[in-house]
Amino acid sequence: MRILGRRAGRGFELARDQTSLALPARIPIDVWMRIGQELGAAADSATWWLGDWLVYGQDRYPERYRKAIDETALDYQTLRNYAWIARKFPPGRRRPALSMQHHAEVASLDPEAQNDWLDRAQRGGWSRNELRRRIRAATAPGAGTRPFSVELRLAVTQARHGLWEDAADRANCDLSDWVLGVLDAAARRETEDRDRMRIAEAG
Repeated sequence: MRILGRRAGRGFELARDQTSLALPARIPIDVWMRIGQELGAAADSATWWLGDWLVYGQDRYPERYRKAIDETALDYQTLRNYAWIARKFPPGRRRPALSMQHHAEVASLDPEAQNDWLDRAQRGGWSRNELRRRIRAATAPGAGTRPFSVELRLAVTQARHGLWEDAADRANCDLSDWVLGVLDAAARRETEDRDRMRIAEAG
């Protein structure tokens, strides 16, 4: 990484390796801030790259990519989150001025709402936390659509968890969304079966 100093054309190289970054003894605060901005941009780009990388593996090597990832030092669940967001936002819909975390905040919304919130965040220069706060405020009491959260804890075997994850991958959705979809479908079938039984008994 090359950072320019105060005078045009004069700069310095940052010494870095896998676990450290060596900064010069004295640098102006504006240069120090620019270094942080560039590091942040590189880190955010890497999350998109990892997401696209996993999507490629899911599509091209559906039977082998999971085992390949298990043999790396990468965290599978983190990668799955990146891939879920990458699928929700194809490259043409991503906002370079906003982080992947901004996109994650709106990923569960419909595309029109996603675009609206991202447009507002970009125009207002909102942080991820500010975007989250405003979305929550928009669904506060009186808005009529405030989500109701319930935390469920399930004790499952590693094999069953892996089976569910693979099914969610094939459906191109997040594991929690897949589980909710399966539960909703089961609840609808149960309700429809009971309705049919009541109609049959009444007839």
